[in-house]
Amino acid sequence: MSIRVERIPNKRGRASFLLRKSWREGKRIRKKTLANLTDLPPDIIAGFDAVLRGGVSFQSLGETVSIKRSLPHGHAAATLGLARKIGLERILHRKPGRMRDLALAAIIARVIAPGSKLATARRLSSGTATSSLGPLFGLGQVSENEMLAMLDWLRERQPWIEKSLASRHLRQATLILYDVTSSFLEGRCCPLAAFGHNRDGKKGKKQIVFGLLCTPEGCPIAVEVFSGNTADPSTVGHQVKTIKERFGIERIALVGDRGMITAARIREDIRPAGLDWISALKTVDLRKLVAATSRKEAVLRPEDLVDDAVAEITSPDYPGERLMVCLNPRLRQERARKREALLRATEETLEKISASVHRGRLKGEAEIGRRVGREANRRKVEKHFTITITDDEMSWRRRTEKIAREARLDGVNVIRTSLGSGSIGPQAAVAAYKSLSRVERAFRTAKSHLRVRPIHVYSADYVRAHVFLCMLAGHVEWHMRQALAPLLFEDDDRPGVRVSPVAPARVSSRAKRKAETKTTSEGLPAHSFETLMDDLATLTLNSVSLPGHPGAVVPMLSEPTDIQERAMALLGIRPERTVPSAVAG
Repeated sequence: MSIRVERIPNKRGRASFLLRKSWREGKRIRKKTLANLTDLPPDIIAGFDAVLRGGVSFQSLGETVSIKRSLPHGHAAATLGLARKIGLERILHRKPGRMRDLALAAIIARVIAPGSKLATARRLSSGTATSSLGPLFGLGQVSENEMLAMLDWLRERQPWIEKSLASRHLRQATLILYDVTSSFLEGRCCPLAAFGHNRDGKKGKKQIVFGLLCTPEGCPIAVEVFSGNTADPSTVGHQVKTIKERFGIERIALVGDRGMITAARIREDIRPAGLDWISALKTVDLRKLVAATSRKEAVLRPEDLVDDAVAEITSPDYPGERLMVCLNPRLRQERARKREALLRATEETLEKISASVHRGRLKGEAEIGRRVGREANRRKVEKHFTITITDDEMSWRRRTEKIAREARLDGVNVIRTSLGSGSIGPQAAVAAYKSLSRVERAFRTAKSHLRVRPIHVYSADYVRAHVFLCMLAGHVEWHMRQALAPLLFEDDDRPGVRVSPVAPARVSSRAKRKAETKTTSEGLPAHSFETLMDDLATLTLNSVSLPGHPGAVVPMLSEPTDIQERAMALLGIRPERTVPSAVAG
């Protein structure tokens, strides 16, 4: 015998719902109507039917399921999926193991929530997890000592990992970008910490220096850490050795700025290794080139240059090299404006000193000279003034000829390269040098979002491993930015050809619309990388238990929003496949 709710269709009106009992008598099925439910609300009728079919009814919605825990999941799943898609897991080590899992988890944690190694251990541990990253790897409890052991493991693997990255990204490349930056440290325990050229504006802080090798597109592939007092040019020799011996690359051009790839480094490191280079002339070398023009045959006359054009010249002072000369009129105007503003500000300072002398408050040649020496060169333009000082008088005048000589070179830039015309054209050489801005972006990402500083470890090996870990996180983030560009405030529709590498980059109409409307071409909200990761984090992974079975925990993913679905699609990830078989409670 069974009791069911039956729907009786009616062609002339609404259907009827009858509560019926049915039983078998021999070969016949007998039915008896117990109640007519037609006048009841549809949800109550559906409830009757569900209960009769074996379902359970509850007094309130809260009695249906119990959510034991809810963890931010989308950002961790997206980053892990992308890291596996680019093969980073296998690059770290071919064989699975806890150290490999910890290293990959720490790299992803650096992208989604950078912090100290102790903080990362807490965020990965099952009992104190702040995202689904730990459960995705099944790490369980993670200790700080394990994180330090992972740094040792990663440091030992660094040569092989960087070689694998180079083989993947530099196989068809002809250029490799290189630049150096520094990062300050707290404390005095690190043997690499030293006072040096400070780029962070932190006076009185010791620092470390690290050099970053990138692909022509700006993707980080290798990093090396030096003591904080290491001069930029002296790091080039180490990178040349890395490119030749570790990467096994015979023919490639190293692109570095004028302060990095100097004549001494070319002579002592780069040329003996058989590598080519792209760099630029320093201002002092540019002055010598113009001065040589006035003494000998015409080589470089700034007055003959055309705005935003690239001209190729040669000079006996640079045998075997090609020189690409370009004039940026916008830079020329800006430097002229800035120089005049600095000159006027310095004249105001000199006026104040002169007023003190005339009022008798400042007397004596030595005393006046000390005041001038202390205040007149704050803006670094005292060289453009001739200052005359006596015991009771002070006067000055601008050195107009020197100012004119300096202004003559405003906006003029000379790119130097050993690559022949068959390898790279003049405009491409200038564009290659300007692509160093991509390394600067990688540095900004490492220092701001990935938080390479402050450094919470102090031994030299741990510091090197920490910087390498941040570089790998930057490698993952670079790939994520490329894939997610349609959702970001990025110009993902740049014109393929620029009129001139000297002229400003043109912004596509799509990027302009995105910036104005704050929405993508698909009508979705446009994001920065950081806010998109925050948005993805709201896709949660929930630990759910059913009534009567509190010990049985089932992982359940929240329903993704439109932008979360689009982000996952761009990364090639299906959200439902990112749910682990179990979630720690």
